[in-house]
Amino acid sequence: MLATRLMRSCEVRGAIGILPVAAATRAGLHLLSGELLQAASLAETAADVTFMTGAGPVAYAEVGLAVFRGRDAEAVAAIRTATRDSMTRGEGMALTYLQWATAVLHNGACRYEQARDSARRAGADSSVQRIRNWALAELVEAAVRTGDRDMADEALRELCRTTGPCSSHWAAGVEAQCQALLADGPDAEDLYRRALERFERTRLRAAVARVHLLYGEWLRRGRRHLEAREQLRQAHEMFVRFRMDGFAERARNELSAAGEPTDRRRSWFGDQLTPQERRVAMLAAEGATNPEIALRLFISASTVDYHLRKVFRKLRVTTRTQLARLLQDDRPMSADGDGDGR
Repeated sequence: MLATRLMRSCEVRGAIGILPVAAATRAGLHLLSGELLQAASLAETAADVTFMTGAGPVAYAEVGLAVFRGRDAEAVAAIRTATRDSMTRGEGMALTYLQWATAVLHNGACRYEQARDSARRAGADSSVQRIRNWALAELVEAAVRTGDRDMADEALRELCRTTGPCSSHWAAGVEAQCQALLADGPDAEDLYRRALERFERTRLRAAVARVHLLYGEWLRRGRRHLEAREQLRQAHEMFVRFRMDGFAERARNELSAAGEPTDRRRSWFGDQLTPQERRVAMLAAEGATNPEIALRLFISASTVDYHLRKVFRKLRVTTRTQLARLLQDDRPMSADGDGDGR
């Protein structure tokens, strides 16, 4: 609610200098929700405004997007550039964020030693508690996978200082997930199920997918292959739908090891669109009118109409409802006619 209000305030007031911060904040929410296309649109908005004004925050949205996509070269380049910028500006919070992002990237690719080292550095910064909590959760997973039980236990104790007094489903889900990684037998299974139950009550779809993956990995290691395939299949399908390629590949490999080979799927939606067309399509799919889109993107309504016509032709849809469904399902739709984009 606050992120949306800030975006709208920037648009109405023409506060271009604040817009990159607002866009990056909202992009982060979309990333956690598994809505990477929406996050990409906002990251591009933040980058464009920063380029036009010559001022803006460290590229949080760009880095987060590259990391959640799990594309190594893109993510490493974005992190390197952002690290240089944050050091030049003296933005310590940005460095902590970048260490957390690096840990996510490495955990997704099963590079657990690198993930552990990055998460440990981010988790040591108590001045940025929110990002520190995220890093501690990554540290528990990486430390468990590298056999460093003491480090994992300490990270969980630190995390529970925040999650324990907090009543949110997010906090309870993270705590249960981390406890499950350190538990054995029926206790671990109960904790994985508890984490899923809590996360399912939130919009944190990326977290839901990661618990399915961890639970499936645990089941496979216990030689419960039929049950493991069910969890891993859900994880793989969700990651593919979200376009979280790194985690999707990890889930695919685990699923194959559990006896169910899968094909690598590539994202379809938006590959045919220019960056501006993609932004317009995102906003239209969310229900924004042409004047509202024009206000948000600082272009004319006629330019919005022009871009929407091209979007409708390229994606072979005729209504905004079809466009929204295509965005949700990520598969081509057939439609008679070219569509007029209105």
